Amino acid sequence: MSNTVKRRVVITGMGAISPIGNNCDELWQSILDGKCGIGYITAFNVENQRVKLAAEVKDIDMDAYFDKRELKFNDRFTKFARIAAKQAFQDSGLTETADDHGKLPDSDRMGVILSSGIGGIASIENAEKVLEQRGPGKVSPYFIPMCLVNLAAGSVAIDLGANAHCSSIVTACAASTNAIGEAFRKIRDGYADIMVSGGSEASITPLAIAGFASMRALNEGTDPMRASIPFDKERGGFVMGEGAGVIILEELEHARNRGAKIHGEIVGYGDSCDAFHITAPIDDGSGGALAMENALKDGGIAPEQISYINAHGTGTPMNDKIETLAIKKAFGDHAENLAVSSTKSNTGHLLGASGAIEAIITILSLKEGFVPPTVNHRIYDDECDLNIVANNGYEQDMTYAMSNSLGFGGHNGSLVFKRWEGEK
Repeated sequence: MSNTVKRRVVITGMGAISPIGNNCDELWQSILDGKCGIGYITAFNVENQRVKLAAEVKDIDMDAYFDKRELKFNDRFTKFARIAAKQAFQDSGLTETADDHGKLPDSDRMGVILSSGIGGIASIENAEKVLEQRGPGKVSPYFIPMCLVNLAAGSVAIDLGANAHCSSIVTACAASTNAIGEAFRKIRDGYADIMVSGGSEASITPLAIAGFASMRALNEGTDPMRASIPFDKERGGFVMGEGAGVIILEELEHARNRGAKIHGEIVGYGDSCDAFHITAPIDDGSGGALAMENALKDGGIAPEQISYINAHGTGTPMNDKIETLAIKKAFGDHAENLAVSSTKSNTGHLLGASGAIEAIITILSLKEGFVPPTVNHRIYDDECDLNIVANNGYEQDMTYAMSNSLGFGGHNGSLVFKRWEGEK
């Protein structure tokens, strides 16, 4: 049953697979170093593609995590999700409370909300080839489980023994932000004590790249350092990324009782819908602004208390302009004092996994007292006249920060995190 008193929710574990690092330590060091993970696509032949660049996951040893059968019968997005979840679970220390069979004593109070924008699109493309070339009888019985969005969440729940709840939210590029927000509410309102949440994506495939290119959403340049350039006047589209981010959310007293290490606290979540267009944001920024306002209200946070926003910042001409308007609308005069950056300049756009990776970066920003920059930013744009942290980050003590995600379909999500300051 839901409790009348809202409970506090902290982050006790984090895991990441990204174009700039295959765990959270590598991811954060790459942010500190200003590393850009964009390069020429190696996953397939791009000779006939308009788009040549993407932000691929590199040097990951799948054999270290999966046996041969699992390697064959899990889509890449599911593998990413399972690896990041195992990292997060290990980081949380929850493994130390499990019995000899790996079962947690309170598994019926632990759930999973893990999202994706597209899911197993590589498996769909491969199955279509088999159908056309070899006939319907040769389509794998594992095809459907490999392509379904919810099977990443289901697989993680199986891996970790989570019995309380398991679901996936599919809201395009806002998916994992919405997932983390809803997982936060599950704990805060008393339905669970532990939630495993985030998102995963693996859409650097011929069909996905061709489809987004046809929409004129992707950058078609050939210079990796001038491809994903959010808020820059010369921005011309986003760069496809891949990977997964997973965090362990836990009720504060539950975490304290087991002596858990705490990375940070989540204090507010807001969402909204533009109800305007299937791909374009509403032109006055009111939809994104409403999500931010709702997150602030949810956390009882004044706009002036936010020091930093990890923006959605895709690098498309329209998104960055409209998100600028949304931030101004939500924060008023304080907008000019906010530090704003987009770490998609480092990672590319991980679609449904972007919010999770950016949530991890935001949590670490508060924990480490460092404001991440938007790398490769060169030319100021009057339409993006925020306090953009360009090229060089800097040290700053911060108490609250926000992470934004805006998705096709008009989906908007904002999370507010608080620096953990220890026992009070």
